[in-house]
Amino acid sequence: MADYLVIVESPAKAKTIEKYLGKKYKVKASLGHVRDLPKSQMGVDVDKEYEPKYITIRGKGPVLKELKTAAKKAKRVYLAADPDREGEAIAWHLAHSLDIDDKSECRVVFNEITKDAVKNSFKNPRTIDMDRVDAQQARRILDRLVGYNISPILWKKVKKGLSAGRVQSVAVRLIIDRENEINNFKPEEYWSIDGTFLKGKEKFPGAFYGIDGKKQELKTKDDVDNILNKMKGKEFRIDKVNKRERKRNPSVPFTTSSLQQEAARKLNFRAKKTMMIAQQLYEGIDLGKKEGTVGLITYMRTDSTRLSDSAKGEAQSYIEGQFGKEFLGGNKKKKQKEGAQDAHEAIRPTSANRDPKAMKSILSRDQYRLYKLIWDRFIASQMAPAVMDTMTVHMTNQGVEFRATGSKVKFKGFMKVYIEGNDDNKKEEDKMLPELEEGMTVKADAIEPNQHFTQPPPRYTEARLVKTLEELGIGRPSTYAPTLDTIQRRGYVALDNKRFVPTELGSIVHESIEQYFPEIINVDFTAKMEEDLDAVEEGKVEWVRIIDDFYKGFEPHLEKAEQEMEKVEIKDEPAGVSCENCGHEMVYKMGRYGKFLACSNFPDCRNTKPILKKVGVTCPKCKEGEVVERKSKKRRTFYGCDRYPECDFISWDKPISRPCPKCSSLLVEKKSKKGVQIQCTECDYKEEAQK
Repeated sequence: MADYLVIVESPAKAKTIEKYLGKKYKVKASLGHVRDLPKSQMGVDVDKEYEPKYITIRGKGPVLKELKTAAKKAKRVYLAADPDREGEAIAWHLAHSLDIDDKSECRVVFNEITKDAVKNSFKNPRTIDMDRVDAQQARRILDRLVGYNISPILWKKVKKGLSAGRVQSVAVRLIIDRENEINNFKPEEYWSIDGTFLKGKEKFPGAFYGIDGKKQELKTKDDVDNILNKMKGKEFRIDKVNKRERKRNPSVPFTTSSLQQEAARKLNFRAKKTMMIAQQLYEGIDLGKKEGTVGLITYMRTDSTRLSDSAKGEAQSYIEGQFGKEFLGGNKKKKQKEGAQDAHEAIRPTSANRDPKAMKSILSRDQYRLYKLIWDRFIASQMAPAVMDTMTVHMTNQGVEFRATGSKVKFKGFMKVYIEGNDDNKKEEDKMLPELEEGMTVKADAIEPNQHFTQPPPRYTEARLVKTLEELGIGRPSTYAPTLDTIQRRGYVALDNKRFVPTELGSIVHESIEQYFPEIINVDFTAKMEEDLDAVEEGKVEWVRIIDDFYKGFEPHLEKAEQEMEKVEIKDEPAGVSCENCGHEMVYKMGRYGKFLACSNFPDCRNTKPILKKVGVTCPKCKEGEVVERKSKKRRTFYGCDRYPECDFISWDKPISRPCPKCSSLLVEKKSKKGVQIQCTECDYKEEAQK
């Protein structure tokens, strides 16, 4: 019989830890929270200092019964939930449910699930951190006060089943604001002049800079013509050559936010998927008989970039052994983000010596890819800066100045292991110039003016939205992925080609909240609330006070909305077509992703159809139907025939109405980072899309 009971959240974590602790310890899982606010009512007594009314979560009765039985038999119970606010709250609820004194040293925490880390944590148990519990409790109560008060109003005034959330409403606002920016954007014309230059037979690119050393913008074709008319001949004199050495420092190890962003850019992972796989790597992977089950990464919900001295030392030993002393970094201390909950470390591998190559046969494909990303970033963060040789050349003809820039990696440093991605996914390449000196003459091989138009800001990707939320101080490491998931499940936003667009329903709900509850979607207000929650965790302020300050301002808005908010009539609109199944009229209905077609004879007839947006092109396959815009199950836009399933034409690229001038086949719009290009689907014909 085991003397000690250890309780963690998950069976996977329990299995890993039990192997480290020996026969005197029994490790059981609570399967997450065991108590929460009730779903059927508010569960917060506003008149009794916002006292929460916790109940046992439905379905957790048998789990608690088993834990109570085991706790009674044990000499001592340890609560080893995760090392963050949520984990601290789980430990506190367990202590309450199992009659454990929360002032006793019953709490153990570890940032990684390895033998040494787990054993050391049991040598240093502590009491439950009530400041941290209060911070979690305050967040939960705030969210409940917002959700359970606003949602019924939305049900009455807009549509049944709607709900509002504190952080989610701000995320939806950001997406809607960006969509409005795009819709209101007015493109402005501008020009560039690109040149190809020759030094002997060596070609290199350059671009127009200005006149007589002063930078000049080219807004119109007339501006371009004036520049071209000013030049004489093809010879350019090199007036200046700047050569310098530039250092590029490695990125810091991952936080939750930066991991989600980089996994989206490099691995095409959604935030939810990234966190699910990271959880698996943290809780333990079976490495075989020699090592058994081991946690491969540290705790994955963190906003810290700190590394332990032992982790740094292990990384440095690995780097010196694999690459040599010259690749060792100086380990300058990086400035921490304000408000970072820094009892944690950054996300890193639990051992620098577990090279991803050695793990490849053990891990699933997705586990391997995420582990490699984390390992590469960690090792690179401890390596020397990369050193680049850069050169800028100033070339003139009659005072008209072109400039050429080039760079070459002199010393790879950390770039031997890892280079941070960017939202454009552009690959970095050496751009070398020939050896050039002041006073030399080079010849212009080609001078090409190019017309451009300013582009609207892009829609948010998951990575960019997470970064923006973090920069604005909205949410915390544990909330980014759930927030993105929630606003999609509620149908307030959708992903179109991996970018967020607001739905009609999302816009209607946002307008209602904006008019009557402006603080809820106010970025600064929500960020200040996060700061207040941090202050609660640090023991600087009572949790009741910050909730009271919020609710006193919130309650009058509730009363006003109840009385004044007009009912939004989302009526069924006649579609002017008959149902092909029963002959009744089809109507437009509002659904999760906006409007759709449905039979008015519902529920006797359940025929529904998406509203198809025609693109003005006859189907190139059947020659009878029209090409329409459709959505895949993952909400990605594609194009097909409106006679489907009779005709199965499909294209991911938007067809255009005129045929290819070269072979008469279908022309489509191809989108890339450089813009839109018209391409033939059969031959090599290409042209720039008209603005």
